[in-house]
Amino acid sequence: MMVTGPSAGLGALPRPVAAVMSAGGALGAAHVGLGHALEQRGFLPDMVVGTSVGALNGSIVAAHPGTAAPWLDQVWTRLNRREVFPLRSRSARAAVFADRGLRRLIAQAGLPSRIEELAIPFTAVATDLATGAPVPLDHGDLESALLASAAIPGMLPPVERGGRRFVDGGVVAYVPVLAALKAGAASIVVVAAGPESSPLRPVEPPRRAGAVATRAGLLLLRHQIERDLQDVARQVPTVVLPTGIETWPAPWDFGKSPRLITTATRTAGRFLDGLRISGPGLYRGDDPPAGPAGPDPVSTTSPRGAGL
Repeated sequence: MMVTGPSAGLGALPRPVAAVMSAGGALGAAHVGLGHALEQRGFLPDMVVGTSVGALNGSIVAAHPGTAAPWLDQVWTRLNRREVFPLRSRSARAAVFADRGLRRLIAQAGLPSRIEELAIPFTAVATDLATGAPVPLDHGDLESALLASAAIPGMLPPVERGGRRFVDGGVVAYVPVLAALKAGAASIVVVAAGPESSPLRPVEPPRRAGAVATRAGLLLLRHQIERDLQDVARQVPTVVLPTGIETWPAPWDFGKSPRLITTATRTAGRFLDGLRISGPGLYRGDDPPAGPAGPDPVSTTSPRGAGL
């Protein structure tokens, strides 16, 4: 695709603008497609904030501004579950999987050893296992920060860093927009990795115990995401890129990466080409109508209201 230069919408975002990259496991392939759409339009963030797989992908964006998406594309189209999540020995108690797969990926990514050495200011968000607080990791050793941010509880081992024990930042900051705001962002572009790129749709209530528990957990997560988005959107322009993906694979299924990348690239590109910014608000192309006098549900020319 021919590079078209910054779109009117992206070019109108107040600086500094943060690229915020969400959690999502194997769904992080959608980050790559959204990254293609942004890079094709000449977009470069002033800072990158990521959680879990968003921190891993985000560190690549911060290390290779403007050229990260093609590199990530090659990585994601070759990944498999065993490479990323190798089983630990039976005697291990802290997690089901070892983190040596993630360590190997980090080592192959051409990253500096310290966060301060990245080309773009970068923050990985992790969760303090003792207090439950989200913790921005924006300086010091990069590998331990990425491992801490991606330490899925029970799946990957917690990470000791600076005398504290950390697990996955997605526990409390699945889409870390609040961390970006605290870091000084004047506008935010959310690079989503899953269904959180659009509002949660009503469904027929499930009846089986497992399905009820799954739905309740999803509601808890999605309400956290929406609350944070709405809070930030009251203060700064907050753009949530749509992925266009309706059927999502399991978070550990890397075999669907090519589909996720292609669909997200195409959908986000159309959205960005129609984007117009007019002050603080939540800009999300596939929101439902804001009300009887609200904008069209597919319009990207005006922000959505910040109320739930």
